Amino acid sequence: MSTPPNSNTCAPASLAITCAGETLWLLPDRALWWPARRVLWVADLHLGKAAAFRALGQPVPGGTTQENLLRLDRLLLALAPRQVVFLGDFLHAAASRTASIFEALHGWRARHAGVAMVLVRGNHDKRAGDPPPSLGIEVVTEPWLLGPFAACHHPQTHATHHVLAGHVHPALELRGVGRDRLRLACFCFDPGVGVLPAFGEFTGGWRVDGAEGRRLFAVGGDGVWEVPFVG
Repeated sequence: MSTPPNSNTCAPASLAITCAGETLWLLPDRALWWPARRVLWVADLHLGKAAAFRALGQPVPGGTTQENLLRLDRLLLALAPRQVVFLGDFLHAAASRTASIFEALHGWRARHAGVAMVLVRGNHDKRAGDPPPSLGIEVVTEPWLLGPFAACHHPQTHATHHVLAGHVHPALELRGVGRDRLRLACFCFDPGVGVLPAFGEFTGGWRVDGAEGRRLFAVGGDGVWEVPFVG
């Protein structure tokens, strides 16, 4: 990202929208940037998901936790946020609490020791347990208010604030000729509620369709673009 971190101009590969009177960047890295407060919003890392599946005897590849942390590294270095807000499901399961994952997490956190971090507990966090206090990540329950936004894990409405949430891993389907289909992660903004795509590499997606007042933004090919309607 060549645009300076404190700029209110959207970087070329990102898309700027107005939400709750604020400019937000929809990032192709499947995260959300609020330049006015220098806050990075990230949903659904599901760190250790592959390890949890391997613990059940499923032959899934390793390395996804390191890849997710490297992607976070690149974002934090490019944007220099004051704060990162994780919108739930930081760890995937109790089986994710391995020595190797915590070693990787502590190394990653040490590289960004000056950045405040907050985790809004999600359903997987309740099963996996909170990150260890040594990571210096504040853990809160939803809704957690910041400016005009209510940080949540589960999409919901709020009486006074615009909700930013995760949980459902939104994706949309683009249709080509015949049976040709392309499924892409997306940002989904309904009136009063914005849902981020899952940041984690090893996650599925829930197909969302067009609805009254809904705006969908596809993520793919290192870019973000609005899809007018998905039926």
